[in-house]
Amino acid sequence: MAPLGDAPVAAATAPGLVVSFGEMLIDFVPDMAGISLAESGGFVKAPGGAPANVACAISKQRMMILPVLFGDDEFGHMLVDILKQNSVNVEGCLFDQHLRTALAFVTLKSNGEREFMFYRNPSADMLLTEAELNLDLIRRARIFHYGSISLITEPCRSAHIAAMRAAKSAGILCSYDPNVRLPLWPSAQAARDGIMSIWKEADFIKVSDEEVAFLTQGDAHDEKNVLSLWFDGLKLLVVTDGEKGCRYFTKDFKGSLPGYSVNTVDTTGAGDAFVGSLLLNVAKDGSIFYNEAKLREVLQFSNACGAICTTKKGAIPALPTTATALELISKDTN
Repeated sequence: MAPLGDAPVAAATAPGLVVSFGEMLIDFVPDMAGISLAESGGFVKAPGGAPANVACAISKQRMMILPVLFGDDEFGHMLVDILKQNSVNVEGCLFDQHLRTALAFVTLKSNGEREFMFYRNPSADMLLTEAELNLDLIRRARIFHYGSISLITEPCRSAHIAAMRAAKSAGILCSYDPNVRLPLWPSAQAARDGIMSIWKEADFIKVSDEEVAFLTQGDAHDEKNVLSLWFDGLKLLVVTDGEKGCRYFTKDFKGSLPGYSVNTVDTTGAGDAFVGSLLLNVAKDGSIFYNEAKLREVLQFSNACGAICTTKKGAIPALPTTATALELISKDTN
């Protein structure tokens, strides 16, 4: 039985089920920005992990059910409690008595950007097996969402591939957010190869401008580089540009939307808040991929969710509700 620390997660929503597969862990964030980890006198415990953040972001909009695998330790049980507090159904949670929940120390720069130091030796996500997958849950999904961290080591990589193939064979939309974390990969090239190995399995991909630069080894704002990531069969490619907003590309149209100016404290989880709100709306209405007016309205909302998430430390504690996102949009419009 594999635990979750940086451990694989499978999540579901009803109606319009969304399954989120990936990691959950605890980020230790310095209580002061702009200093090194060694200089920090204290840290704030913040639950995180991109797929779990997405699950909770959707839960904030009242739609998420989440079975998860955890380490049977204080931090693993704390994370389950956090999921419950965020209205995430934890009926499928399992605990491994032999491995620990993964931890990450996050250095906050003065501008709210961050750097990561991970502790996984090994952690739960690394030992998830295909036999532990709830394939019935995945096959009942409307959307299957995943990242790339679960591709780094076996047996988790094989479990990830099996879950993704089960989703595709059932005709479920596949959503991919690579969420590049170079310290976890053997090398930069291994990360590129691993991330791109499943690239063409997705229906929707969200990447940051930094990830575009990393994957293409070129200028993220050169449209030719962005479009080198496009492939036949992809329904939507979104590039997030931080506080500048986002760009979107489909087979039939493309464009951009500005972001929102806020007092940024910590950018952790901003992309996950963006993705969660977008997936929620896609689960409700799949025509968004083909209707530019609808897509722009949804992306405006997602930009607001991402911006609000940067105004507090940590990811899950900072995730916005629908009301707070609409309030920011309203203030910006008036």
